[in-house]
Amino acid sequence: MKFKYAFLFLAFTVMFSCNNDDVEYEFVQVAVPELMSKSDFRKSVEITSPKNIEKAGKIYAYSNFIFVSDVNKGVHIIDNSNPRFPKAIKYLKIPGNEDISIKNNFLYADSATDLVVFDISDINAITQVERLEDVFDIYNTIRIPIEAQIADYANYDYEDDIIVGWTVKRERREKVDNSVLIDNAFDGIRAFANGAESNVGVGGSLARFQIVDNYLYTVGSHAMAIFNIQDLASPTLTNTQYAGWNIETMFQADDYLYLGSTNGMYIYSLNNPSSPEFVSEFVHWEGCDPVVVDGDYAYLTLRGGNLCGQQESVLEIIDISDKSNPVLAARHELENPYGLGIKDNLLFVCDGTAGLKLFNKTDPLKVKELKNIKNIQSKDVIPLQNSLLMIGDETLYQYEYLQNDVRLISSYSLN
Repeated sequence: MKFKYAFLFLAFTVMFSCNNDDVEYEFVQVAVPELMSKSDFRKSVEITSPKNIEKAGKIYAYSNFIFVSDVNKGVHIIDNSNPRFPKAIKYLKIPGNEDISIKNNFLYADSATDLVVFDISDINAITQVERLEDVFDIYNTIRIPIEAQIADYANYDYEDDIIVGWTVKRERREKVDNSVLIDNAFDGIRAFANGAESNVGVGGSLARFQIVDNYLYTVGSHAMAIFNIQDLASPTLTNTQYAGWNIETMFQADDYLYLGSTNGMYIYSLNNPSSPEFVSEFVHWEGCDPVVVDGDYAYLTLRGGNLCGQQESVLEIIDISDKSNPVLAARHELENPYGLGIKDNLLFVCDGTAGLKLFNKTDPLKVKELKNIKNIQSKDVIPLQNSLLMIGDETLYQYEYLQNDVRLISSYSLN
């Protein structure tokens, strides 16, 4: 797997080895990796009693349980048998974790470069049953913090170390041409490119893992890894392929994968499930971008401002009736959007600090705002059959559906 790192180390070598007689300096935000030896890292998975969440990430629902990620640290398991009184029951310490997916009581989790499999058939006696080593590119999983301008890998030995997090600090550095770094890295990525009814869980719109039939699809910033999970306890890596640029999310619908990137949406066909085929790309201006799909329309939220791209924040509705030619059909202004979800004719949009917004999408070209639940911070939602899950500001919210409305069932503090 060493070839995957070649283009990145070449880029960093170029960046740090260029010297000019007229040296210029600037203050930059430098991301320094937090390291652990691979041997210690792979022995550090633990199944423990509940603990407070340090930084809540993504949510996932399976059976009567809700799984909440603790960014880069592990997964908290909440018993949701009684939605009015959810209860934390277990914590899976999985260093370097960002995403999970579950099928028939087998939980798949990324752990930096590895894929780890757990048997959760007895939630009180969870066991680790498999670990596939070095199936993910570390640069494709443990992401450089968005506020960082430079990553300093001076002390990182990719043969023996694992990056488990980042520390960002402001430093005075020699000024470099960042375009050289970006172009070289992109060239390297282009070169790299050349049974029974199942019970599968549900993730939010910020997910990067999707299970479709006997395959687990995972996506990082530029690469898609496909695993055959016909033998649930012993998955095999089937294929790794170039997926796009700056991929952030993945959604599956009707035998297609929809990848949300900072610059657009990529559509892949699953006609050949072991090797998804690129169909088309919808390009938009730069912005943070989750996507969900319902019928002939894809719904994207683009969060501008800060370090996500442009200043504008919008909901875009894309006509995908012709998968080879997605077309912008409508656009609506938002304030600070993150995740979104769909239940029947209701579209739920997490508008960050502006709260949770409900839209009627009976006519996708003329979505109408029905309600804005304010005074909460919303990040992502999962519209289940009988209730709506939402996470934001270290709190798990649950709502029951009403006619064109929702009503709070419970709010559960995660720390």
